Amino acid sequence: MKYLTPQIIAEVTGGTYVGEESSRNIQVQGAERDNRDVKPGNLFVCIRGARVDGHSFAGAAFEAGAACCLAEEAIADAKGPYVIVESTLLSIRRLAEYYRSLFDIPFVGLTGSVGKTTCKELVAATLGAKLKVLKTPGNLNNDIGVPLTLLAIDETHEAAVVEMGISDFGDMSILAQMVRPDIFVMTKIGYAHLDMLGDLNGVLKAKTEAFDYMKPGSLAVMNGDDDLLRTFDTRRKTITFGLDEGNDFRTVNVRVEGTEAVLFDVLSDSGELSLSIPSYGSHLAQLASAAVAVGRVFGLTDEEIRRGLASYSPIDGRSNAADTGNIMLIDDCYNANPTSVKAGLASLSALKGRRIALLGDMLDLGEGSDDLHREVGIFAAERGIDVLICCGEKAAFIYESFKSACDEEAVYFKSKPELVAALPELIQKGDTVLVKASLGMQFAELLPTLRKI
Repeated sequence: MKYLTPQIIAEVTGGTYVGEESSRNIQVQGAERDNRDVKPGNLFVCIRGARVDGHSFAGAAFEAGAACCLAEEAIADAKGPYVIVESTLLSIRRLAEYYRSLFDIPFVGLTGSVGKTTCKELVAATLGAKLKVLKTPGNLNNDIGVPLTLLAIDETHEAAVVEMGISDFGDMSILAQMVRPDIFVMTKIGYAHLDMLGDLNGVLKAKTEAFDYMKPGSLAVMNGDDDLLRTFDTRRKTITFGLDEGNDFRTVNVRVEGTEAVLFDVLSDSGELSLSIPSYGSHLAQLASAAVAVGRVFGLTDEEIRRGLASYSPIDGRSNAADTGNIMLIDDCYNANPTSVKAGLASLSALKGRRIALLGDMLDLGEGSDDLHREVGIFAAERGIDVLICCGEKAAFIYESFKSACDEEAVYFKSKPELVAALPELIQKGDTVLVKASLGMQFAELLPTLRKI
């Protein structure tokens, strides 16, 4: 069996083992940073955060069944073994890199400025029709989430699908050194983290760092609709996907059945494949062509691909449509950038009835932020959105450009309390309401009010 022990953890991290000699070689499987998530046999990683110090919860982790702790200081009254290291953050990366090297299963890495979490779910659902797949839970795609994902692998898994998110140069190198993807999927180069990455070419440069850590013979799966990705030299075999002609896997004939399903066909050298995803969002059709491409690489049959995509379901905050009894509420408020907001508006515009976009600030866009917000307002007008509701300092530019581009109804609020108070007057029975803003705007706070309307 492949598993860790406190002794191996100490050796890999260069740490100091503390505990009884008889506990040096006990089995450790999986890792958690939150004691509430600890399961028997886990490694508990004590991480110092801005508001919470994980060392304070080591005792609770042991009580929950943790087999070992990784810490930066001595643990008082420890009820089990632990390893002291200089940095738990750096050590968990080293440990994940070592542990991943023990497994010879295919690893699929995914990144992009928009759609990477959804694409990860689509790829994992597709492969899951044939294989036991480990996938990134939720959107835990950073330098903490990725190692925790990798440490969850066990010998029953036949493939791994790992989401990889970044915000600065060098971040992808850290993640890719751990993941070492055999297949790397890139969904879109968009306007995200521009305060650190500068422009789209900076985003491309940062995200493609992963190719430096891929083995010879590995595969790139690139969005051929994206100008930068289509022309980027991956230095390895490349498959393209998307809506445009010339893609190796091309989505055509997209049909939307309200918020219930998206139907489409995917064309490739192996023929035409008719598919359906039981979820909201026309954007799913393009991303599904990436899942089909990966499925073909794994040797899945048409029926397996159909069955896999039919099992897809969105995670909270990612284009999750729900009928409240009075309105159709589309919860897409986990995060936002200009590319993802436009995708959300495009999907909203495909629906019938009165369509309302409730939008907030898109953060971390650098010097061009005001103009990028204005572009979203113009796009919303062009897509025929019936009502625009905006809240936030930068969202004022969305509101202003929308008003100048069309005669549809638009309302602006400086603060969320003002917005919440006005919502019952603005929303009508039968409306479809899209809620989207950057995570820092905390628009999830609006959902309870909207569900009661």
